[in-house]
Amino acid sequence: MSSIESAETASPSAEIIGHYIGGREVQASANTLDVFNPASGEITKRLACADADVVEQAIFAANNAFPSWRNTPPQKRAQILFRFKILLEQSADAICQLITAEHGKVLDDARGELGRGIEVVEYACGISELLKGEHSKNAGPDIDSWSEFQPLGIVAGITPFNFPAMVPMWMFPMAIACGNTFILKPSERDPSAALLIARLFTEAGLPEGVFNVVNGDRSVVEMLLDDSRIQAVSFVGSTAIAESIYQRASNTGKRVQALGGAKNHAVIMPDADITNAVNALMGAAYGSCGERCMAISVAVCVGEETADQVVSQLERRVRALKIGPGTDTNNDMGPLISKDALVRINAYIEQGLEQGAELVVDGRGLQVKGHEQGYFIGGCLFDEVSEDMSIYSDEIFGPVLCVVRVKYLDQAMTLINNHEYGNGTCIFTRDGAAARYFSDHIQVGMVGINVALPVPVASHSFGGWKRSLFGDLSIYGPDSIRFYTRRKTMTQKWPFDGDKEDARFSFPSN
Repeated sequence: MSSIESAETASPSAEIIGHYIGGREVQASANTLDVFNPASGEITKRLACADADVVEQAIFAANNAFPSWRNTPPQKRAQILFRFKILLEQSADAICQLITAEHGKVLDDARGELGRGIEVVEYACGISELLKGEHSKNAGPDIDSWSEFQPLGIVAGITPFNFPAMVPMWMFPMAIACGNTFILKPSERDPSAALLIARLFTEAGLPEGVFNVVNGDRSVVEMLLDDSRIQAVSFVGSTAIAESIYQRASNTGKRVQALGGAKNHAVIMPDADITNAVNALMGAAYGSCGERCMAISVAVCVGEETADQVVSQLERRVRALKIGPGTDTNNDMGPLISKDALVRINAYIEQGLEQGAELVVDGRGLQVKGHEQGYFIGGCLFDEVSEDMSIYSDEIFGPVLCVVRVKYLDQAMTLINNHEYGNGTCIFTRDGAAARYFSDHIQVGMVGINVALPVPVASHSFGGWKRSLFGDLSIYGPDSIRFYTRRKTMTQKWPFDGDKEDARFSFPSN
């Protein structure tokens, strides 16, 4: 059932999740949404939806905090971030339990998510080095020139359900390290981790109002997008919403980075180590129930023999997946985020059958003992998929892997380059020349060579091409410094006593 359909069945005693504004929790809000445990289908909490007054409180707090935080030395900001990093590590179990309870992913996956988020905090701790400007002595006769990177002001982040800790930490640590204040609007489906993280940041010594969390639905997003005091917006989610947010926020003069959807292909060459490739595909396709923007959802096998081996090994491995609640560390895969997601993915599987694909493993109808109302689906594997099928063209965002058969590498690359998305891709091969050719000519933002999930480390930036990214700058890493700051360039000259210059009417040059 959807949260709207089930609202009347929610327990009136369920915990109310509020907001975090000005260094403290704020409970004000009349309207609520239900928060579910996907493994049981039960309503476990109620989420307060921010109204205009709550959003105004957050913007007011961030605006008041900005002048002082802007002038805080970068090294002092880094000290707070370092204490924050330690608290995150000490509280990892509690954060991961919240992620699993509201998202459903297995605990090991939650730990991996949090770890990648903490890596960005570590990178932000080097902000004193990262914010160094540029200096040119004697850029002209007795003229010096230099540049600085100054913060924007209030910035906002709108984040998805699939990484309730990591994706927010792709945004706010770098924004705050650069001297901005931040308002986070997390997903309404799994909001609790963000509030705990906000409390830890305050405990680390972050001044009131520098980091704020407002919860709610689409109306909250629209208020943030339309407010002229917010200077920049970061977003991660589906392509349709990413494009809408990019257009709406850009129209109000904001700087925007909006990361959208994906359809990530893995190319398996005839010379690849098939067993290692299949092992990598299993984690990349079925980890986190396929609810990742970097998940591999298409395996492009070069040659019939390659395809036969890959499908044979995949079939056996997919049927052996251990599926159940994420709190059981023996499980490989937990539930989907919602019943709506389950219905949507089942519909895609039916479309695949109707359009002629071969369903090698059908994960529909899975019942987990003791969790019969949970949103579970088994791993699904399609063979004989073609590019005109919806299961190939659309982002399914579930544990569905499609196998496409081609004769040559160039055919595989044409498929990938012709797709509207260009987030991530990978190739499995022992041939260095083939790998180099692939990585050089593929039109995708992140490329793996014998690496199924080529998510860049924190010191690089994450971002796709084509309709996977709206905006000029990727998220975290070096691009985040450029996104969350404005360059200011100064040119100065100090004349010596007695120096006299005639008026010049030509444009100045060296």
